[in-house]
Amino acid sequence: MQYNTQRKKLPLPEYGRSIQNMVDYALTLEERSERQRCANTIINIMGGMFPHLRDVPDFKHKLWDHLAIMANFKLDIDYPYEIIAKDNLDTKPDQIPYPSTRIRYRHYGRTLEVLIKKAMEFPEGDEKNNLLALIANHMKKDYIAWNKDTIDDGKINEDLMELSGGKLWLTDEVLRLMEVRQTMQNRRQPQQNQQRSNQRRYHK
Repeated sequence: MQYNTQRKKLPLPEYGRSIQNMVDYALTLEERSERQRCANTIINIMGGMFPHLRDVPDFKHKLWDHLAIMANFKLDIDYPYEIIAKDNLDTKPDQIPYPSTRIRYRHYGRTLEVLIKKAMEFPEGDEKNNLLALIANHMKKDYIAWNKDTIDDGKINEDLMELSGGKLWLTDEVLRLMEVRQTMQNRRQPQQNQQRSNQRRYHK
């Protein structure tokens, strides 16, 4: 009895050893026309293994690339596409640089700092107050999500002032808008929960 661990390593294990055996057989055929017919048959079988990908762009092209890889680029046939170069298999993609920007409070995240910076550019008025109320309520949610503790507006005000360099704070108007937003959210929540419940009941 021979175990798979004792056999030749498969270049593309997702196709299985039977497909690899077919490719190996195609390499032994002397007549080019026979190799071509065999290759076309193998491609059809490979495509049938993943029917859900048939509508994916370049799926057929990818199958021919895989055939070339399994044949170690030694199958002399007429490929209907320009197949991948062997050297490209060993090339690694360019490394994506990790952002080095320091986040002062990780539980608030970088996006919130960007929003605060944007709010600092707004002129005084309703638009700025509404944005600050939105930011402050979001800070509350982020804080509770990470710390699992209750938080008051005083702590949010301190963090907001620190993150804005003392240029933003929670005025009475912003606190009022925060409360209005929270009240509206609390009213919508039961309706949203009921809609989800109805959808689950309908789809059963």
